[in-house]
Amino acid sequence: MAGYLVSDNRKVTTHRFIEMKQRGEKISMLTSYDYTTAGIVDKAGIDGILVGDSASNVMAGNTTTLPITVDQMIYHARSVMRAVNRALVVCDMPFGSYQTGEIDGVRNAIRIMKESGCDALKLEGGVEIVDTIKRILDAGIPVMGHLGLTPQSINKFGTYSVRAKEKEEADKLISDARILAETGCFGVVLEKVPAQLAAQVTREIPIPTIGIGAGGGTDGQILVVADMLGMTQGFRPRFLRRYADLNTVMTDAIGRYVEDVKNLDFPNEAESY
Repeated sequence: MAGYLVSDNRKVTTHRFIEMKQRGEKISMLTSYDYTTAGIVDKAGIDGILVGDSASNVMAGNTTTLPITVDQMIYHARSVMRAVNRALVVCDMPFGSYQTGEIDGVRNAIRIMKESGCDALKLEGGVEIVDTIKRILDAGIPVMGHLGLTPQSINKFGTYSVRAKEKEEADKLISDARILAETGCFGVVLEKVPAQLAAQVTREIPIPTIGIGAGGGTDGQILVVADMLGMTQGFRPRFLRRYADLNTVMTDAIGRYVEDVKNLDFPNEAESY
């Protein structure tokens, strides 16, 4: 059934995410960063929208997610929230907004929630940031975790390759996932980890796992919307499936517009006042 024919139009909540895991219903998520795109994504029936710090790459052209600020994330999240009626909207806390300690983390979390109106926040990391997550949860703010490849730590990793292939790192990822669930997170993103490990984590924790490059054994999937629609061209990881080729469609349309303007074909009489 096409997504836009989804009959359940109730607002998706963090509790419904957990209910979906319990009944074995897969969770669909995509990123969005602007009003127009978010409205289309929501209308198509998506369960969750991530206002990702990947906006740093997709919208601003940065090579990493590190430069994006709290102010910029609020701007993108507020734009998305104006368009969304059904999907759960989760906003990334950007690099530097919570790594400096619990007080900064809670202060920035409250500000993002108040000024954007989003439904929940996502933080990267495990046991190292659990105290900050507890404080944010105590403030009444839902939190989604993020383990595996954590792009905010790219300078520490030095590569975007698959994480947790070795036993020590895999064991830590499992431990971190359990800790996040026990602390009260409502879900966790697993990015670029072996499929078998992601499936094991999914079986062992009561909260939903959302995979990106983590195989089909997770409770849901997420992709960057510009990647899956084929707007971007150079980024071609194994896990990415392109559902459209908007780069070609848009380039062709714009090229025809340029030609019509040059040839005085646009605007014609019917398009003039």
